[in-house]
Amino acid sequence: MGRFNGTNRISYKSEPDYTQPRLEIPPDAREKILKRLCFLYGESEAKKHIIELERVLKVHYAYKPTEAIEAEKNFDPSERFTQKDIVLITYGDMLRGEENRSTLATLTEVIDNLPGLKNLINTIHILPFFPYSSDRGFSILDFNIVNPKLGSWKDIEGLGQNFQLMFDAVFNHVSAQSMSFQELLNGNPDYKDVFTVYTSPDELTTEQRQIIVRPRTSDILSKYQSIDGPIWVWTTFSPDQIDLNYRNPSVLIGAIETLLLYIRHGANIIRLDAVTYLWDEPGTTGANLAQTHEIIKLFRDILNVVAPSVALITETNIPHKDNVSYFGSGFDEAQMVYNFALPPLVLYTFYKEDAAALSQWAKDLQYPSSSATFFNILDSHDGVGLMGVKNILSKEEIAFIIQKAKERGAFISYKTGDDGKEEPYEINTTWFSALDRDNDREDVTFQVKRFIASRSIALVLRGVPGIYIHGLIGTRNDVETVLKTKSKRDINRQAIDQRDLLEALKDRNSTLYNIVSQLARLLEIRVRQSAFHPNGEQRILMLSPDVFTVLRISPECDEHILTLTNITSRVCHLKVPLFELGVEGTYSSENLSELQPTDTAPFCATPEENYWYDLVGRRGWRVQDGNLEVTLQPYNVVWLMPLVELEKAIES
Repeated sequence: MGRFNGTNRISYKSEPDYTQPRLEIPPDAREKILKRLCFLYGESEAKKHIIELERVLKVHYAYKPTEAIEAEKNFDPSERFTQKDIVLITYGDMLRGEENRSTLATLTEVIDNLPGLKNLINTIHILPFFPYSSDRGFSILDFNIVNPKLGSWKDIEGLGQNFQLMFDAVFNHVSAQSMSFQELLNGNPDYKDVFTVYTSPDELTTEQRQIIVRPRTSDILSKYQSIDGPIWVWTTFSPDQIDLNYRNPSVLIGAIETLLLYIRHGANIIRLDAVTYLWDEPGTTGANLAQTHEIIKLFRDILNVVAPSVALITETNIPHKDNVSYFGSGFDEAQMVYNFALPPLVLYTFYKEDAAALSQWAKDLQYPSSSATFFNILDSHDGVGLMGVKNILSKEEIAFIIQKAKERGAFISYKTGDDGKEEPYEINTTWFSALDRDNDREDVTFQVKRFIASRSIALVLRGVPGIYIHGLIGTRNDVETVLKTKSKRDINRQAIDQRDLLEALKDRNSTLYNIVSQLARLLEIRVRQSAFHPNGEQRILMLSPDVFTVLRISPECDEHILTLTNITSRVCHLKVPLFELGVEGTYSSENLSELQPTDTAPFCATPEENYWYDLVGRRGWRVQDGNLEVTLQPYNVVWLMPLVELEKAIES
């Protein structure tokens, strides 16, 4: 299968071809799109703007080769994501190679030289690679071109020949230095309604300000001097990030044009950055509004018509219940959402050396459909968000995570809470430093084991794993850069020299080599085994607070893998009753939940069926008296598969 899923590997044409058959939008799809526009803008405006939207879609379709159109006819949405999907998250300039070479061109070479990772990572999420003025790329000057310091669209498309690509759609705001905002300041009437503008800060009342929800403590309005005098503009994130006004339908159509441009340049997945705050509406919280959900559904409707293999992922660092609402029905909104509750829960689990809270939460994780899945990350370019566990862990438990992280050198960023007071929003740290203290007396081999064990959690749960590049190579906190820039998030964003990295990897005894090679081993097993398919079944077994236990079952129910992660610094002896597992056809997936302790152990028919094989440790474990007894050393990761299934897989 190579590195790809989906059909977007066929390059679009460089110019529209109007000689080929034009796009015919199915009547039911057009009606659905029109209803969304009516919901947002009213019937009169909707009927006026759908004509322009249809034109935009037809222009995009004219760029599309016939081969791509034909390939999409066989596209199966339930196979959009499989166990073969591994996403690497990185900035375009985070890996630096030769001086005169594009940093984007360096990525493939570095990945292919990381021990054991060649052909395992099939998707790269390139964080914003456009010209910008601040916030490490998230204050965009021009959405339509690649930052010349990184390369060009040709370099992006070249990367897309080897990997699926995830692009950021930073549609919430633009840079204050962007052409559009500068034109507003210049008094250009065409840009009057592109932003939310007030002539006095008092136009947004104290009562309205108090109910606005946002991940910052700064003022919601920023003052600027325009040709006509001072103005105050809505800025959810910073004075350099001016919110776009989606109450203006032309702004929405412009965003759709940009979305389609990204697809033409090779985007397989579109990440909707900070989409929670997309629709600014005075008198509301400004977060998770119905209009925002409707816009995402509109994006999904459009992609279903012109690019069905391209997926939407929502980046919404908010409480878990609100976060998963961006799945919609499972068929009408995002195909993937960030699993933001996972990182703080994993930290809590390893700090407490108790898997109960993580197990209880994971036990209730559900997909709304076979075409929707979770994006399982542990760290990101921002660090570890805390909003995902706001209603899962208590305030005292979240304070415990913060205390332990700070003891390991982390910084904390804050937001204004519902009561108007500051509350913790995210932990700024690398993942390795969050788990392992600098200058600790612990042996570094032991620290690496803890690190690998923690990262394995994101690999065994249903969904697609995403690994930030500093979490892949075990980078420690970069406090020096934070001291220079005064930005806490820079603790986790240092650039990596290609030569230094590859030179260090030549030492097989180095910490770096052991981290990368051990992670590669887990990833290699994961992409090979269909039990890890995102649509496979997942059962959380709460057998011991010392061990996070997940039984994964392939969609066809012909492959079972029992994953055991010792989340403690202690040796753990675990006895797994086989009636809990129902392997080898004795119980179907439908009646697994109905098994009772009185049921007879099904797994003892032949000598081969009395053994399970650890795919990670490469050793067997025997069943005795209906129980699978396993001894796990501190932070051991054990992935067990019935020997009889392993044999069948080999023979087939």
